[in-house]
Amino acid sequence: MSDTGKREHDEARNRAADPAARDRADPASEAEARRAAANANAEGSGYADAASGFADADAAASADAERIAALEAENADVKDRLLRLAADMENLRRRTEREVKDARTYAVTGFAREILSVADNLRRALEAVPAEAKADGEGGLAGLIDGVEVTERSLISTLEKHGVKKLDPEGQRFDPNFHQAMFEIPNTEVPNGTVLQVVQAGYAIGERVLRPAMVGVSKGGPKASAAKAEADAAPQDAGDTI
Repeated sequence: MSDTGKREHDEARNRAADPAARDRADPASEAEARRAAANANAEGSGYADAASGFADADAAASADAERIAALEAENADVKDRLLRLAADMENLRRRTEREVKDARTYAVTGFAREILSVADNLRRALEAVPAEAKADGEGGLAGLIDGVEVTERSLISTLEKHGVKKLDPEGQRFDPNFHQAMFEIPNTEVPNGTVLQVVQAGYAIGERVLRPAMVGVSKGGPKASAAKAEADAAPQDAGDTI
């Protein structure tokens, strides 16, 4: 065995007998071990960081969902309150509009009711004149009659301009909302409940009765429904005859 081979053999035997010497003799293996350990630690730390990141993301998503739900509930509440407010304002607008309209329409109710007696007196004055005197038309009397008639027409026209309408229901069906029956008149030729005589004219302002018309109502005739049916059938019968 040469000197070189012998020396290598002795070194190998010494390393086998002394681990420390073996480690000192292989620094590359020691460095590789340290790198492997560092890599293992780094990988474990990465897994822990990833798990922590996922937990934080879940918590943030849960917080966002709760915040969104709270905002949606608040939005629904605000929307409901706005709708209720809009409905209240619309009702107030309609009520105010109706009250203003009624105030304009019925502002002259009290005054018009007082004026009705004047219209009644003018009508009584005209009806008190005998028919013969009207027909003769004697000078001063004819002028007086004309003046009273003109005054009555002017008064009625003025009342109508302010929404007061005269009710003269002769020949119409009796309506308890606008007429007041004073007596009954037997008559079989007209439907039962027809106004045959007006004792005192009535007046209405807007949709309200200022004073009901005092009337005489027919009695003994056919019922209004039967009379109406006959009237409706009459043109049809005439058409069939033609």
